[in-house]
Amino acid sequence: MSQNVSLDATDRRLLQELNADSRASGAALAESVGISESTVSLRLKRLRSLGVIRGFRIDVDPASLGVGLQALVSIRLAKHDRAEIDAFTAAAPNFPGVVRMYHMAGADDYLLHIVATDTEAVQSFVLDYLTRYPAVAHTRTNLIYRVEDGSAWIPGEP
Repeated sequence: MSQNVSLDATDRRLLQELNADSRASGAALAESVGISESTVSLRLKRLRSLGVIRGFRIDVDPASLGVGLQALVSIRLAKHDRAEIDAFTAAAPNFPGVVRMYHMAGADDYLLHIVATDTEAVQSFVLDYLTRYPAVAHTRTNLIYRVEDGSAWIPGEP
């Protein structure tokens, strides 16, 4: 369930600092935000418990590990049966190579960001995991040339 959480300037500043360096220590955050380390700890605990901070993740460069191809695969379902949607939503994030899955409104129902070693691996992914899935009516694959992170959205900014 979605809730509206009210953030003050200090919360927003903490989120900005964590966005810049999610491994920043409590002491470093306290110094840059201008509050005590214990206050940092309490505020971060509150932001996690409210679901504002969903987690901390690493950002692995697939190319550094020999997985140099990324793609966005759009998926359109044949029918919008609740059981089919729930089954696909549960299964797809666990397919090998899936970085992120989006369930969307519009012409396509899902968008999968995947990584693969080469175009043959992308083709195998589509054939082995998507077209064999009974609910999938259509797929469209777009290769990614380059990925650049945005500045990330911080509450209170446009």
